[in-house]
Amino acid sequence: MAEKAKSDLYKAAGVDIDFAISLLDKVKGKFAQSRRPEMLSPIGGFGGLFQIDLSKYKNPVMVSSIDGVGTKLMIAMMMEKFDTVGHDIVNHCIDDIAVQGAEPVYFMDYIGIGKLRSPLYEQVLNGIADACIAANCAVLGGETAEMPGMYGNDFDLVGVITGIVEKDKIITGEKIRPGHVAIGLGSSGLHTNGFSLARKIVFEECKYTVNTYLDELGETVGEALLKPHTCYWSAIKRAMNEGVSLDGIAHITGGGLYDNVPRILPADVDVYFDVKDMPIPPIFKVLVEKGKVDAVEAYRVFNMGIGMVWFVPKQEAEKALAICRECGFTANVVGEIAQGSKQVHVK
Repeated sequence: MAEKAKSDLYKAAGVDIDFAISLLDKVKGKFAQSRRPEMLSPIGGFGGLFQIDLSKYKNPVMVSSIDGVGTKLMIAMMMEKFDTVGHDIVNHCIDDIAVQGAEPVYFMDYIGIGKLRSPLYEQVLNGIADACIAANCAVLGGETAEMPGMYGNDFDLVGVITGIVEKDKIITGEKIRPGHVAIGLGSSGLHTNGFSLARKIVFEECKYTVNTYLDELGETVGEALLKPHTCYWSAIKRAMNEGVSLDGIAHITGGGLYDNVPRILPADVDVYFDVKDMPIPPIFKVLVEKGKVDAVEAYRVFNMGIGMVWFVPKQEAEKALAICRECGFTANVVGEIAQGSKQVHVK
């Protein structure tokens, strides 16, 4: 008779291996739905195996990125709702590599938690799986670290994404010249940045709770703050396939327009943003008004309703706008390029 493995002392110390295995078993079926034919091993191995289909690419370049959800997790814990943060981490990571033209092919997650609990664990992982399935991105593996001595009742969520792009199709921004226009793609809200300031304003200064309903929001504070990060890959993929000159793309994360756009600008151009034609989600109006946030700081801390910016030649703007809108995104021309020194101007 095989000896039954025991972990009673470890469980008493705060780590329940059997419980972790039982929770993981609940989500393996959803993970399986994200499989791509390039995957050579099931979830649960020491390393995930992914074979590049060399018949599909001529000169493939791997593109990788890593990021976290940040203190938005605190909102999820306040609301006891955890599926949307799974979408957040996947979509943020996809957008980070999509701006270079890379197709997301596999994703891996890390959950560090004080005490593993249900339904938190299943909701997070199911959210990750659903977001990956929507983007045709395989969940290749992950790690859950139960560390009661480090995290207490809190948890952290990190994602690593890998994509592939043909070398001659990498989007770098080096082709951006005067005559290009900036197209803003609408955000769903804060996405995954600016939450430290947002929490200070709504919870400390305004004394709201996540359940406070505000007429100007049309929903509760928690619902507005927890809206998941938008994934823009579908529009980027279609624009590339249809030959739009996507000469530069900026993902508007922490640092807003002021810090993210210069990451792709050539040294001899400036961009002038006129954001009046881009709708601002109500949550930003609440934060700016209640927190008395200066306009410059608002557009540096928050995305203010613009989750991504495309730079295209002016003559291709209408085609690019049509693609964005047909893919379900709000999109408008929000700026133009001029000679300069890599500066961002917002009015």
